[in-house]
Amino acid sequence: MSETATATEALRERALKLDAADPLADRRELFALDDGVYLDGNSLGALPAHVPARVQDVLTRQWGELRIRSWDESGWWTAPERIGDRIAPLVGAAAGQIVVGDSTSVNVFKAVVAAARIAGEGRDEILVDATTFPTDGYIAASAARLTGHRIVPVAPADVPAALGPRTAVVLLNHVDYRSGRLHDLTGLTAAVHAAGAVAVWDLCHSAGALPVGLDEHGVDLAVGCTYKYLNGGPGSPAYLYVAERHQAAFDSPLPGWNSHADPFGMTPDYAPADGSARGRVGTPDIVSMLTLEAALDVWDGVEVDAVRAKSLALTDFFLECVEAYVPAGRVTSVTPAAHAERGSQVALRCDDAESVMRRLIERGVVGDLRRPDVLRFGFTPLYVGFADAERAARVLAEVLVGERAA
Repeated sequence: MSETATATEALRERALKLDAADPLADRRELFALDDGVYLDGNSLGALPAHVPARVQDVLTRQWGELRIRSWDESGWWTAPERIGDRIAPLVGAAAGQIVVGDSTSVNVFKAVVAAARIAGEGRDEILVDATTFPTDGYIAASAARLTGHRIVPVAPADVPAALGPRTAVVLLNHVDYRSGRLHDLTGLTAAVHAAGAVAVWDLCHSAGALPVGLDEHGVDLAVGCTYKYLNGGPGSPAYLYVAERHQAAFDSPLPGWNSHADPFGMTPDYAPADGSARGRVGTPDIVSMLTLEAALDVWDGVEVDAVRAKSLALTDFFLECVEAYVPAGRVTSVTPAAHAERGSQVALRCDDAESVMRRLIERGVVGDLRRPDVLRFGFTPLYVGFADAERAARVLAEVLVGERAA
């Protein structure tokens, strides 16, 4: 047996042993998966297998039979807060601080404008992560124009030096969507507060993958999507976190009848509801919302710390396999090696990345591409195993050898 074959066999055996010892291994059975390797759960989580039947009940019984009565009898009206309370433990928040509804973009707008109002007079700068997902930047810039603030793009590591007496709001991503870099939520939030400003965090690439600790670390406001690591389905509603200490002062730029203190009073004057309901706007998307609620069942009995431990082990093992299998110089990891700086994905810089990812998908390994040259692999600990990581690295090597030969 050749040295390469021996190394491959050893890594395969290790993968099997790691999977056998994995305390989360049984969660995989809760998802509708095929024989491929799905490493794009950081874009769209896999379908929990029980969800279609639950959605069928929403359509046929709750809507089809009960119709309007379901707002009360099926709990439709209270769903945004009820589901928010189910998400809360996954991001380290006490009940009553998260409301589900609208898109991440809409919630970013609510949070940034409301944060600017909380910050008060004399502060006219909004600092925004210069490497952020584009929509966050677009929304922050629009919020700045509407509120008379100045937008200041800054790299997360440079935020402490950029803070000053004019800083009102700082909008940051917990995990960089391209590289998978995990930013220092604890330290940056403390620095923002020391400057007298308000911290808003985007949790899209961290919620459901690692501990967040919103309450513990004093985060003011946060937003996140639910269709990635939370597996809520395509376009599932996002959520908005408003720390309890800010709820009375939370002045939403989108006051709607659903966030009124007396929504059925239909009065011309607006009076905001108490608590997290202030983050509501209009009639919620009930079918998508209840799909999300059903999907969250896969988290019952799961500790986020266990998810984080497996995530780090998976990404470590994948990087080890890549180093063992992939020809030297063909890929370079842009994901930090240090655990404290790593989310739950691995991003590899690669020439001809688009062609490489297309061939990976053709061979049953599904990741995604971030132009121009980044292959991105998301590791969702509830359903991705160590054998998946080994296979993905091995197929990547085979594709890259084939690319070079061609």
